[in-house]
Amino acid sequence: MNSCETLVLPTAYLPPISYFRAAMRHDCVQLEACEHYVKQTLRNRCWIDSPAGRLPLTIPVEKTVGKVAIRDVRISDHGNWRHQHWNALVSSYHQTPFFEYYADDFAPFYERKYTFLLDFNDQLLQLVAKEIDVSLSTVRTSHYVGCTAWDGQGEVKPYYQIFASQHGFLPDLSIVDLLFNMGNESVLFL
Repeated sequence: MNSCETLVLPTAYLPPISYFRAAMRHDCVQLEACEHYVKQTLRNRCWIDSPAGRLPLTIPVEKTVGKVAIRDVRISDHGNWRHQHWNALVSSYHQTPFFEYYADDFAPFYERKYTFLLDFNDQLLQLVAKEIDVSLSTVRTSHYVGCTAWDGQGEVKPYYQIFASQHGFLPDLSIVDLLFNMGNESVLFL
């Protein structure tokens, strides 16, 4: 752990493994709550493994006019996205070694309505940290700080993926891919 440096990260929906690895290596992690919302980014999108390969899951947000701080971005109920995302997670991961073990903890996120994207993402991030058994303390910025240089890349050690025989190992998918495939051994790959 690097206790003298604060890491400032954008909020992320079920973030990629490299994001989670960067976050857990710091004692101080701030979520940039004041940045302007950027479409088509990890703020409301993640990638999971599926029989067809990488599958994006995108949370719809209410239309914004002008520059809106991420803390004010509201989740839209358009398109029954919670049901679709949960079905995608179930159909992609139900045969993984650990999905059944964690499913009851994740299911409520796809049943309950959340108003703000930042709240939803942060609570999911805390759940994943708890499930992997790592300490991850986050605070939100109160003014614009700007994200620390995290390039969204990073070497991910290959681990068991259920569809690897069909399309090879897919690096840096959502942290839930690692969790559902490797369970409590996930921390060894971070």
